[in-house]
Parts: sequence; C-alpha cells; structure tokens
Amino acid sequence: MSKKFGLGKGLNALIPEDTNLGPSISKNEKETSDKNLIDINLIKSNSDQPRKSFDDEKIIELSESIKHHGIVQPIILRKEEENYVIVAGERRWRAAKMAGLKKVPSIIMDLTDKQVLEISLIENIQRQDLNSIEEAMAYKKLIADFDLTQEELSKRIGKSRVAITNTIRLLNLGEDVQQYLIEGVISEGHGRALLGISDKKLQYELAQKVIDDKLSVRELENLIKRIKKDDDNSSKKKTEDELTNPYYKDIKERLQHYFGTKVNLTNKNNKGKIEIEYYSEEDLQRILEIIKL
Repeated sequence: MSKKFGLGKGLNALIPEDTNLGPSISKNEKETSDKNLIDINLIKSNSDQPRKSFDDEKIIELSESIKHHGIVQPIILRKEEENYVIVAGERRWRAAKMAGLKKVPSIIMDLTDKQVLEISLIENIQRQDLNSIEEAMAYKKLIADFDLTQEELSKRIGKSRVAITNTIRLLNLGEDVQQYLIEGVISEGHGRALLGISDKKLQYELAQKVIDDKLSVRELENLIKRIKKDDDNSSKKKTEDELTNPYYKDIKERLQHYFGTKVNLTNKNNKGKIEIEYYSEEDLQRILEIIKL
C-alpha cells in the first residue's frame, strides 16, 4: 500500500517519503528556516506556478485571518538573485500583502526549476486548488520536462494513471470550452462528455446549452448520443441516396454481372469501397481467376 501524505508541516509533508522529488529538510534545518522573515516586496510569484486562477473572496477571507492570527504555515521560497520566488504558498503571500504585512515567515530551499514545478503541483493537487485545465497543463509540462511516462508520473504524485490520462485529454477541448472549465461554469464531467464531439463549434454550442439549461452530465451524455445517432442516420441515408444515382447503380449491376455474384458498392464524398461476395473456397478461386490473381 502506498504511503499517504498531506500538507501542513512544511515541505516534507508535500512529498511522499517513498519518492525522490527533491531535498528534504531536517528538523534542525526546518527550525532555523522557520525563523526566516523575508521582506514581502522581495518575493515574487512563480511564472510556472500551475495555478493561474485565484478566488479573490477566499484570499480576502485568508487576509482577515492573517490579520488576527498571523501566518501559521511558512511560505516556501527559492532564492533568485536579489529576490525570492514562491515554491509553495502563493495564496498566503497574496493574502499577507492584502493584510499589510511587511515580512512573512519563510523556508528558503535550494531547488531546480523542475523541482519547483513538481512541488508546486503536488501542493495544489493535495489542496485541490487547481481547476481541471490547470491540472492538465501541469501534468503535460511535468511529463515533458521530466521525460516521464504517465505511469511514472502517477507514482510520483499519488494519482492513478487513468485519472491523469483523462485530465490531460481535456486539453483537446476547444479554447472556449476550456475557459468554461477554468471558470467552473461547467464541470470536468461535462468536459469529458464533450470530448465525444470532435467539432469544436458544436462543443461550444453544447457547453452553452449545459449552462443555459443547467444540464447534468448524464443529460449531456444522452444529448450527445442522440446527436451522433442522427448523424449516423443522416450519413446512411446520404449513402443510400447516392446509390440511387443511375451512374452508381449501373456500375454496381455491371460488376455483379462481371463477377457473377453479389457486389456491394458504397460511396461517400466521392470515396467508397467495393465488396465482392463469395460463398465457398471454389467460388473465391473463381473470382481470383477473373481478376487474374
């Protein structure tokens, strides 16, 4: 059974003990680091932070809490020239600025860009702070930057491979639909259902219908099934209509006469296939001799 892990006790709590994501902090190092009070104006956001969307109301609430109780959990930083880049704790930093704090308690770590990205992702996933598109983009970047398989990524961040695959697939949605997911006006379940539609314009129209009519995921899935069924029936009818064309009808009759057996001819958008039926081994050999094979 894999070791469970959570947040709230510094960097060690962000990373499971049975993985190798970066350096750990000893008790003495942590106690020393926790005493670091860093000028809030020297701290800047990480441009590779997986989380792009922040709830202003929740930051205001956190800011009020910080005014009364201070920052309970230090912010994790990486030194960068004369400044510091946030590894974990951007919400706390934003709320602290709003609360008027001049300095914030911090843990300063020596980390690579890749380690910063991975730790940031783990923190946000464990807190369930990322929307599904942010999570998908972070997974994709981790896989590319670390040269990982989805199975390897699954083990490192404690998510199933299937969950990772399904999340990354959401990036195949149109940009407008992805924005709806980011804003939370449609759910990840709606997004997965819309992946069954390849037409980006139709994806968007259906997403709009979900919002306007407050459709559940199941209702959207049923609607998509009906659309696909109608499309299949329309395509079938079109093929049948094309074969009533005297030109195709004549070709089919001539082929049947030539081979002396039933021939099926399908045509769609000037492309199609010819199927020649046979009813025994001898019949197959007879047809092969006709076409000189």
